[in-house]
Amino acid sequence: MTDSPQGTEVAKQTMDIVEIMSILPHRYPFLLIDRVVEMERKQRIVAIKNVTLNEPHFQGHFPDYPIMPGVLMVEAIAQAGGALLLTEIPDRADKLMVFTGIENAKFRRPVVPGDQLRIEVTVLQWRSRAVKMLGIATVDGKVACEATVMCQLVPRAAKKPTPEVPAE
Repeated sequence: MTDSPQGTEVAKQTMDIVEIMSILPHRYPFLLIDRVVEMERKQRIVAIKNVTLNEPHFQGHFPDYPIMPGVLMVEAIAQAGGALLLTEIPDRADKLMVFTGIENAKFRRPVVPGDQLRIEVTVLQWRSRAVKMLGIATVDGKVACEATVMCQLVPRAAKKPTPEVPAE
């Protein structure tokens, strides 16, 4: 948050990868958004995913015709929505955002290495611990994927201590 010239708080509108990683628990190879370019608190977020051939799923999907799996596009929609949701949670280090549902997922065109996926997520319902969002992922202004996702905040399990191995 920053102060506006009038002295009121204004939410930050963009995030780079370091800021995204401070909010989302995902890491390579499963962190699927690279930058946030627009954000309106509790309303809407726009994120970018740069699709590259060196991502591990392209080794097998498909070796001679690499296509980004549709399920990963839906996951990218959820991660963008999660970045929006988790910016509102003060104790986010103690929480995880998990899927509770996916509706009306449609895949309109293939996404291939070299594409830049623009992921726009709009909030349909916002509750204190759950959110329903419509996501549309486009490449060059053309819809590649759309889906409605439902997510919920749950407590993050405490890390179990690593058992000590007795010295011999």
